[in-house]
Amino acid sequence: MAVNISKKIMRQLGRTNAQFNLIEEGDRVLVGLSGGKDSLTMLHAMKEQQRRAPFAFDILALTVSYGMGEDYSYLSEHCKAHGIEHVVHETNTYEVAQEKIRHNSSFCSFFSRMRRGYLYTAALEHGCNKVALGHHLDDAAESFFMNFTYNGHLRSLAPKYRAENGLVVIRPLIQMRERQLAACALDNGWQTIGDEACPAMRFDVKMPHARAEMKSLLHELEATHPKLFVSLNAAFGHLSEDSFFDPEHWNL
Repeated sequence: MAVNISKKIMRQLGRTNAQFNLIEEGDRVLVGLSGGKDSLTMLHAMKEQQRRAPFAFDILALTVSYGMGEDYSYLSEHCKAHGIEHVVHETNTYEVAQEKIRHNSSFCSFFSRMRRGYLYTAALEHGCNKVALGHHLDDAAESFFMNFTYNGHLRSLAPKYRAENGLVVIRPLIQMRERQLAACALDNGWQTIGDEACPAMRFDVKMPHARAEMKSLLHELEATHPKLFVSLNAAFGHLSEDSFFDPEHWNL
């Protein structure tokens, strides 16, 4: 079954991988597959990268089930049709959330932590040494402005880091735009999952507003400054730490 991954996506994937040494010889990478446009594009781009790379590595697609009776058989069938190993990792996240989440509280960080923890655990169980997450440049920019605006912290999303359990976490799409990934999913006619799969949709909880506000703000800024995300991508790699208000980084 043919998949159409644009040359631009594959070229950027290769550049990002080379710049940050994301995937190396002998790696077994667990790819977090939610079924959304980002994770599906990442999975297929990595599958194509696996075919092209001058070194060998393995990938395993893994979907976290929240214990709400979800049916991910179509994802398993999709992966099988494309020769990709796929596992559904069953959890009781929904049950736990009913006890932990308070009325009208925020939920994003809770589910994010739970999902990330399950991915790390599953990676070790399946003999993987790396975990691939589908965050893109828009996510990194939004996270930066959210931390800057609400937390007073200059922080974004690293292309690569080591988790406490020793796993290396990578973000192969971190220098790509969200619209590129959406276009790829649309061009291939993939069935994708959106926010409707989030367990929080079944709770009386406060919908997150900060990220939506940052997305809107960045959209307005980009309309005025078309090269905004090009500059942000460059800026995230050129930090002048001694120019801020932290004495630990002053060159004195």
